[in-house]
Amino acid sequence: MKARNGDGVETLLLRQGLSPGRYGAAFKQLNKKNLTRRHGLITGRTYLLPKRVATRKPPVLRTARRTSRPATAVPVVLSTKPISPAQLFGPRYAGTPAQSSSLRGAVYYLSSGHGGPDPGAIGKYGSYQLAEDEYAYDVTVRLARVLISHGALVYVMVQDPNDGIRDENVLPMDYDEVQYPQLRIPLSQVQRLRQRIAQVNKLHARHKGAYQRLLALHVDSRSEGQNIDVFFYHHASSATGLRLAKNIHRVFTSRYKRAQPNRPYSGNVSERGTLYEVRNSHAPAVFMELGNIRNQKDQRRFVVADNRQALANWICEGLIADYRGKQ
Repeated sequence: MKARNGDGVETLLLRQGLSPGRYGAAFKQLNKKNLTRRHGLITGRTYLLPKRVATRKPPVLRTARRTSRPATAVPVVLSTKPISPAQLFGPRYAGTPAQSSSLRGAVYYLSSGHGGPDPGAIGKYGSYQLAEDEYAYDVTVRLARVLISHGALVYVMVQDPNDGIRDENVLPMDYDEVQYPQLRIPLSQVQRLRQRIAQVNKLHARHKGAYQRLLALHVDSRSEGQNIDVFFYHHASSATGLRLAKNIHRVFTSRYKRAQPNRPYSGNVSERGTLYEVRNSHAPAVFMELGNIRNQKDQRRFVVADNRQALANWICEGLIADYRGKQ
């Protein structure tokens, strides 16, 4: 395999569908005579690829046969024991060091798109598949952790008992996510959203009088050729939702200008009251599209863990600004 201009070991392996974490050491050993002192690649030179190790394929989802029995809307409780913060964030990020008390008194409901039997939009990345729910979830739990570090009370509405915060480029798909507080996620989108917002509204009543906000995080699946910036949607009749969206958007505009000075930021704030979560949440809500999982340029925003953390940090900055300016 010839190295292209700008290639590194990681990018070359990813292009061939090989995980750098799993195959990086073997690649360097095979090609040590053709690497620079810092293990860099030389443009135009041919490199050997390590032998693939067979991996178990993910389970195939099958559609249940129709029966004469009516569908039930009763949520199925999988466990009475809640998922602990250590499970939610994983062993590497289990601790949440306090950064400030800027968000003390604030309550957030974080809803990552899809989950359970529905992976959402699927993007092709070399020989890998990137699932919307995995990347939206990773940004969400990163956001939850940073919000907690600033003193907020956070409810993560979709939870995975064993993923935690992951730093890998390619996040494998699985189907074991549950709905807070340990409910099985329905395949039906309508039932799934009803279940999620019912839990949010139940918690909203428990925290009556507190500053409460819902954030729904998704990864868009527009046409493959269209890369997009981060977009924010709110309900037309929610002044607080509009203010929240504008505060986060303001941070993103500023950060993009600093990170990419030669590229204008085109993300915007707009009304979209047809979105179920925005329309039915008792807490003011903002629905965010973080990018296009099917676009190669946007995929770089998600496959690098530092970029996912930056998204979480920027959202948090906007939330702090909104909380400080609350009426």
